[in-house]
Amino acid sequence: MKFRITHKDNSTFARTGIISTGHGEIETPVFMPVGTAGTVKGVHIPELRKDINAQIILGNTYHLYLRPGIDIIHKAGGLHKFNGWDGPILTDSGGFQVFSLAENRKLTEDGAMFRSHIDGSKHIFTPENVVEIQRNIGADIIMAFDECTPYPCDYKYASKSLDLTQKWLLRGWKKFNQTEPLYNYPQTFFPIVQGSVYKDLRKDAARFISDLGADGNAIGGLSVGEPAEQMYEMIDVVNEVLPQDKPRYLMGVGTPVNLLEGIERGIDMFDCVMPTRNARNGMLFTSKGTINMKNKKWEDDFSPVDEAGTTFVDKFYTKAYLRHLIISGEILGAQIASIHNLGFYTELMRQAREHIKAGTFPGWKKEMVEKLNQRL
Repeated sequence: MKFRITHKDNSTFARTGIISTGHGEIETPVFMPVGTAGTVKGVHIPELRKDINAQIILGNTYHLYLRPGIDIIHKAGGLHKFNGWDGPILTDSGGFQVFSLAENRKLTEDGAMFRSHIDGSKHIFTPENVVEIQRNIGADIIMAFDECTPYPCDYKYASKSLDLTQKWLLRGWKKFNQTEPLYNYPQTFFPIVQGSVYKDLRKDAARFISDLGADGNAIGGLSVGEPAEQMYEMIDVVNEVLPQDKPRYLMGVGTPVNLLEGIERGIDMFDCVMPTRNARNGMLFTSKGTINMKNKKWEDDFSPVDEAGTTFVDKFYTKAYLRHLIISGEILGAQIASIHNLGFYTELMRQAREHIKAGTFPGWKKEMVEKLNQRL
């Protein structure tokens, strides 16, 4: 994998770049739709490509390992062949999912033992077998296995958790470098910065990771309940240390405003389930603010979902019709809303890239944050 910075904003840390992978190039900053179980819920591959203009999607090691199982994916020739997506894929190592199974898992130096949320069967993830699983899945970018530190936690717990994550990282990094891709295209490995909301732990973690010299680096353990300002502070601390010539991936974040704040601080890659999860509950992000489609005020509003929208949703469907579908529990309502929200996120990233290139990012970002914070 290669990364080339193409433009830098003069007054912030925002930048544009190009990541080159075995499945094509990715323009950054980029938002990556989450396809947890090999699918972005309710969205067809052609819609991801042509309407949403997604450049890269995510899969999840934990969920794909349990179902359909790594043997099936390997027989298919990897996740790209299995689900039909021909662009880049990134896989989360499963650390966050294991973290969320707090009552059904046990962490040791060896790895994480857990019970399946599907049938209760016992399994273990180690730094080594998580690399092997992701090799079989065939993602272009694979993530280190880590413990996602909960919030809130005291300093002692955060320090102990970071120590475990770093021991696991060294083992995973060694395994990655001892193995080869299985499907005739390159794969790359991103380590993850942890350390909760403690500046010294975050700085130490960023230094530790920088010394590895990986092709890219991730920031994890944020957007797990801490105040937004504390999250931004941790991004600032970490990005002071992480190498500038490598892409920076902020994991699991977040709202459109979170993304713009992250870009301003030098983040290049984002992912979050929010666009699709909120869509399924009738919450839409638009160029003028957030809409709760279940509100009665949209019942007879025959204007487009978003006048400035870029997907077919905004050309064919009105607020009144989409509200009807969502209120009625129609599957189409969730699909339309998901396509709209994902299209909004990717268009927001495209506009951010254009304004960084034009030297107008700070003013545009301020204006957008004011709009995006509105509840319509």
